[in-house]
Amino acid sequence: MKVEKKEIHAIVLDVLQKGHPDDPRPVFKREPIVQAIGIEQFKLLELVPKNVEITIHENVYIGDGERNKIERVKRRISYEELTQTARLELPFVIEQLVKEREKDFVQFFNKAISISPKLHMLHLLPGIGKKLMWEILGERDKKPFESFAEISQRIKSIPHPEKMIIARVLEELQDPNVKYHVFTTK
Repeated sequence: MKVEKKEIHAIVLDVLQKGHPDDPRPVFKREPIVQAIGIEQFKLLELVPKNVEITIHENVYIGDGERNKIERVKRRISYEELTQTARLELPFVIEQLVKEREKDFVQFFNKAISISPKLHMLHLLPGIGKKLMWEILGERDKKPFESFAEISQRIKSIPHPEKMIIARVLEELQDPNVKYHVFTTK
């Protein structure tokens, strides 16, 4: 399971120049808001931008020290608090992040362990049952996987391992009742 740490970079999902539409304050008292997702732990965040242009899908620095476009991280938000635009962009951004961090997620297939006597981390991926889990474990014992392409080549019943990862990340973000967080933090 993930160890929580501070996000350093985030990808912009939506920009609300006049603040959140549900904000009861008059428009002139609202501050602009950026909804974003952290690159490392997929944290959904609400950011306050400086007075600069920010675009959807832009990678912004939110770590400590001088930030060029973001004034501050306002708070963490839940999936339910995302705007419709942010919800629509989320799967595309997660797909982009999973592809960019392919090595990290391939390592998940190489290092996944049992959570309990009856549950393995691989079972948490959609579509992986006992038979497929044993096939993955057998193949990785012969030689660790090096890419998504190699996983799909060696395990014929997994044509797109990245889609399993993307689906799991989305499930962890969308469902507040998910018990095990493999790729996100609560």
